[in-house]
Amino acid sequence: MSEILATLRLQFHRDFTLNDACRWVDYYAALGISHLYASPLLASRSGSAHGYDGIDPTRIDPELGGEEALERLVKALRERGMGLILDIVPNHLAVGGSENPWWQEVLAHGPKSPYADFFDIDWHSQDPTLTGKVLLPFLGAPYEEVLHSGELVLRQDEGAWHVQYHEHQFPIDPESLDTPTDPAAFDTTRPEGARRLHELLERQHYRLAFWRTASDEINWRRFFDITELAGVRVELDKVFIKTHEEIFELVAKGWVDGLRIDHVDGLADPKGYCRRLREELDALEERRPQGVPRQVPIYLEKILAGDESLHEDWGVAGTTGYEFMNQVSALMHDPEGEAPLKALWKEVTGRSGDFLAEVRQARGEMLEINLNSEFHGCARALSRLAKYRLETRDITLGAIERALHALVVHFPVYRTYADERGRPLQDAPFFERALQGAWGDVNPPDREVLKRLDDWLGGEAPEGCDDLGERELRLEAIQRFQQLTSPAAAKAVEDTAGYRSAVLISRNDVGGDPEHFAHSPQTFHAACRARASSFPHTMLTTATHDHKRGEDVRARLAALSEQPWLFAEQVRQWRRMAAPLREELASGLAPSSSDELMLYQILLGAWDPALDIEDAAARQTFLERLAQWQEKALREAKLRTHWLWPDSQYETACRNFLFGLLEDPALRSDLREAARALDLPGALNGLVQVTLRLTTPGVPDLYQGTEYWDHSLVDPDNRRPVDYASRQAALKERESPDAALAHWRDGRVKQALIAELLALRQRFPGLFLAGDYIPLEPQGTQARHLLAFLRVTTTATLLVVVPRQTTGLLEDEASGAAAPGDASSGAAALTWMPAARWENTRLSLPGSLGQEWRNALTGEKANFAREGPAVGELLRAFPVGVFVQEAQQDDIAITDDREV
Repeated sequence: MSEILATLRLQFHRDFTLNDACRWVDYYAALGISHLYASPLLASRSGSAHGYDGIDPTRIDPELGGEEALERLVKALRERGMGLILDIVPNHLAVGGSENPWWQEVLAHGPKSPYADFFDIDWHSQDPTLTGKVLLPFLGAPYEEVLHSGELVLRQDEGAWHVQYHEHQFPIDPESLDTPTDPAAFDTTRPEGARRLHELLERQHYRLAFWRTASDEINWRRFFDITELAGVRVELDKVFIKTHEEIFELVAKGWVDGLRIDHVDGLADPKGYCRRLREELDALEERRPQGVPRQVPIYLEKILAGDESLHEDWGVAGTTGYEFMNQVSALMHDPEGEAPLKALWKEVTGRSGDFLAEVRQARGEMLEINLNSEFHGCARALSRLAKYRLETRDITLGAIERALHALVVHFPVYRTYADERGRPLQDAPFFERALQGAWGDVNPPDREVLKRLDDWLGGEAPEGCDDLGERELRLEAIQRFQQLTSPAAAKAVEDTAGYRSAVLISRNDVGGDPEHFAHSPQTFHAACRARASSFPHTMLTTATHDHKRGEDVRARLAALSEQPWLFAEQVRQWRRMAAPLREELASGLAPSSSDELMLYQILLGAWDPALDIEDAAARQTFLERLAQWQEKALREAKLRTHWLWPDSQYETACRNFLFGLLEDPALRSDLREAARALDLPGALNGLVQVTLRLTTPGVPDLYQGTEYWDHSLVDPDNRRPVDYASRQAALKERESPDAALAHWRDGRVKQALIAELLALRQRFPGLFLAGDYIPLEPQGTQARHLLAFLRVTTTATLLVVVPRQTTGLLEDEASGAAAPGDASSGAAALTWMPAARWENTRLSLPGSLGQEWRNALTGEKANFAREGPAVGELLRAFPVGVFVQEAQQDDIAITDDREV
């Protein structure tokens, strides 16, 4: 069985089961995938589309086929030398409904339940109505209204009583029933029945409440602000064991070869969890059958800030690759486009385009609205710590809340990782940056409180406290703080600011860094070298089940940064033409100027090169997909409508505007022409993105279906069914990448490129998993439009050459509006970038390298001139260049520090 060379992420659900995946294993193998990378497979809610709403971590989900289907899939993979990586969710389980047996047990028996401490519940709430109770904010209307509505029905099932409310079953504690129960006596449509049911409910270990109370009063930790997902205390030994027993059994049987940890930043102690998991997996090595790798790597779903790096002492192989998605995106954006695009944003919207300012505003809103209960819970934990000592007991809760609010608003990363030993040195700069920002936002008296927060939240090590009570209070405060900053960041950055500010929306994605519009090749090289040194086997991704815009949407939009003045003029023209489509509402113009500008970007980015917009059915499908994105985008922005209080009038007006754009013949023609102009530069960027993901240090991860152009939008659009039959048929033809250029619009050229590069990875695994990464410095007039590097081992050398920001280098006729399906558009693609356009640009290669190479994409031999190959020649056959040279036994290997 091979090492993990390349993964392919699959989203399992009842419409794509483990048995369905078995049908396509031959295709995955032929493509060059070494390991399938499965979404969560443990039992989740009925009908779950993703598996992140688990209800029982002790069994495989029967909707996916159960253990028998998993065994069949593993057997099929093993027969082809492949393996399986499994996504697991230690942070939370789904609650509500009636499917989670542990949660139902807690509701029935309260603190006495054996699962009472499995969930992160505050059983000692200061609210007297919640002492010893769990708040259940699952009612669709205020409690009193629902109580008298007849919707709460007392029922008995197999001897146990519960209250039925739509899909929810709220169990009744048997000890609260002191007399035989007649359900008719609890008929809430009658006043007496409602009174009796209320009295019975008051004796339970929960309090039913209107769903809107959650943000302010919930007394248990959630996943972000999602009330249907309850936090699990995996830091407790018994909880860790119980929630991982099935996973460890799968590992021991040799069915699972790697683990992806979802939302590691939600855990109380990510480092402790990872190290414990590493120890357990290591202990299982001897139980794993012969023929499968002994060690099982751990990958973390972890979003790193621009200057943040993963801690190296956690025992993990790396992350799932969001930081690479950001790095390659920033490489494709032209820094010269930032100022004009910011000016356009300000001209149209009246707002500055300062993304950091938007983030801070959104963080504050999250603390005050969506995460209000979590914020106050953290503040109360700090207040208890303050009251513990005489010297700090006069620090008021109000002062703590003001200082804490400012600190979280300015926090530059998702979280830090302080524990009993205090704050790691690696995290100190981030905390200091937050303190500096908060310092200017609070009144002078509260600055002293900030100093205390610095000490309490890890500046001083809790283990240094002689007083055990104070030590425990410090650890609780640290835990609550670190579990607050993570959801505050996620909700503020990805799910709010990312939909409010869009100087160019291709920079706004999961793990993105919109504060930095573009990166230089030198910055990209530095990131690759650091990755090769610290986490050479980390995942590299450019598309995931969580992305907001598909990898080729971002690639198309990046090209706008090269001609920002043209886009600005187009926007002005479209806004003039679309004026009659806008509606004047009491709340203001619909759509708002910012929502309109974002819509134009999404239209151009999601416009597939093969889309025939004049076809009414195709146009309707496209519009419905965009409308689905639009509704989510408007609600995520939380400006004119909101998930918690939707404005249907505004949303309808925006939808009408969207449809009107493409129903108006003149606007449709104008938009089509602008979209067609992005087809070639967008496709070229897409091929570059693929090449870098499959050749730079790390393990490339492909997302289901993205072997063809990926113009998907935010979920559920990016989780649509994949047409594997067409992909398999295309792959069987085994067309070379250069030949597939003739019909590049259909996306098969992308698949052909992926297949060739994955085949190369299988032939030279050591080159890609452990080869040195050596940046090359192009020379000549067009050097800025090029990125090149070597991967080197003692047995082989790889040369990778890719163009960047090349709209100005494309053939004029090739970058025009050739119609989808027009054969001539394929011919034009063969001369995307004529050699003459590269002028005198060439590469300088180390003298110890031979002159004979093989073009890995065409199979042709190449003989490079001694003074270095000309770029025009390197990219003659295909828009990206990948060349390989196998060393002779007497060759001297190039080391990483050799001068080039």
